[in-house]
Amino acid sequence: MANEYTTLTAEEQTVFSRLVGRRAFLGATAGATLSALVGREPRSLQAQGGRPNATADAVIVLWMAGGMAQTETWDPKRYTPFEPGVRTERVLSTFPSIDTAADHIKISQGLERVARVMDRGAIIRSFQGPDLGYILHSRHQYHWHTGYIPPQSLAMPHIGSVVSRTLGPKNPTVPAFIAIGQNMEIGAESAAVKAFHTAGFLGSEHGPFLITNPQDAAAAVRPPAELGEKRFLSRRQLYEKLLAKEPVYQYAGDFQRESLIRSLESADRLLTSPSAKAFDLSLEPQRVYDTYNTGRFGQGCLLARRLVEAGARYVEVTTEYIPFRYWDTHERGHERAKGMKEQIDAPLAQLVLDLEERGLLDRTLVVLASEFGRDAITEGKVGKEVRDQANTPDVMSAPEHYGMHRHFTAAGSVVMFGGGIKRGTVYGRTADERPCTTIEHPVPVEDLHATIYHALGIPPNTSYVVEKRPVYVTNDGKGKPIRELFERS
Repeated sequence: MANEYTTLTAEEQTVFSRLVGRRAFLGATAGATLSALVGREPRSLQAQGGRPNATADAVIVLWMAGGMAQTETWDPKRYTPFEPGVRTERVLSTFPSIDTAADHIKISQGLERVARVMDRGAIIRSFQGPDLGYILHSRHQYHWHTGYIPPQSLAMPHIGSVVSRTLGPKNPTVPAFIAIGQNMEIGAESAAVKAFHTAGFLGSEHGPFLITNPQDAAAAVRPPAELGEKRFLSRRQLYEKLLAKEPVYQYAGDFQRESLIRSLESADRLLTSPSAKAFDLSLEPQRVYDTYNTGRFGQGCLLARRLVEAGARYVEVTTEYIPFRYWDTHERGHERAKGMKEQIDAPLAQLVLDLEERGLLDRTLVVLASEFGRDAITEGKVGKEVRDQANTPDVMSAPEHYGMHRHFTAAGSVVMFGGGIKRGTVYGRTADERPCTTIEHPVPVEDLHATIYHALGIPPNTSYVVEKRPVYVTNDGKGKPIRELFERS
């Protein structure tokens, strides 16, 4: 493709760059296909045990990328304020807990708006990630989003792609799977982040429609005003000419080529459909926009609500993963957590209220999650031997030591609203003293996925035959939905 690109005129190169920029999801899905060169369309096998009755038609996942500290958010412990000289091991939470609309549920200070709608939701406090040895965020993120630990012999599909392929679109002119807020060019981990933003072996048509900045969403689905139909068609033909040089066209089977063409056709339908208005945040009343507008994540929550209203199946909004930024709190944990809660509090609460007001909450499952939790105040596990090795202070002398920093897979929190979830529920429990590990009802990724699939009426042992072997939507088909979380199990 690089050689083909360099043979274009300067004008053609400009045209191509603009086209790819506006419709970057086509490039992303094409690239995903290169790592999944299966020759035939994966065939769905009938799951044993029948299909559960769906309690939701759509899912919105709010992804707290980087590792959200559970005791600073949804699972508060004993609060210890900062003061010079306080012993490190004494500090479990750096924010006091606050009451919520559910009498028996407390969450962390800084989430006051969510606290007012907590009677509509449920908290899982016992999510556990696997031990992946040397912990890299991208490996855990791949595992969370696909259900499989990397590396794999196949390009495994994102959970949103599974939903798209298994249930199909609600609205044929709206992408079934839309991902909002993650920049794919973040440096050393770019390839790893891209690896799970794909449909893998399910084919390009089920890949994510990628929107990095919600402010640009309307432009992504609108032909440039200066183009007429003839010039736009010419650009489309140029794009197909370049794609013809890709390995997916030269070496893959008919299914992969046809799937890529179908993704192009879907894009064309969206560009000319009234559904494209759902991507335009400027159509929202200013007061509503202002409530959501805590930044790109908040705008993404507003866009997610509009897209679900228009018929999207699976929308993921991320606070964005960039190493050592946002929720990746390896330093100044308290200060950074305070800023992140300011970013998510109002949009999450307003999303729940807006869906409820529109009669959509009962059939839309909202899931807030992260790859793992955090513990240990400073970078290094609490304990004299480790502190000595890491030169970690026994006492805190400066505010940068105050807050939860270390990756912690033994416990984490997931929050759910709507979609048939039992209101005002807490599931699982962690120890009150360090290490604050899970002590009741551990929830691995496969069970969390099974719970999401259960809400959508998808059995956890649903599988697709790829290269003559079944690949299950949960690891080995063994995921078990948490039935206690549902109003009607």
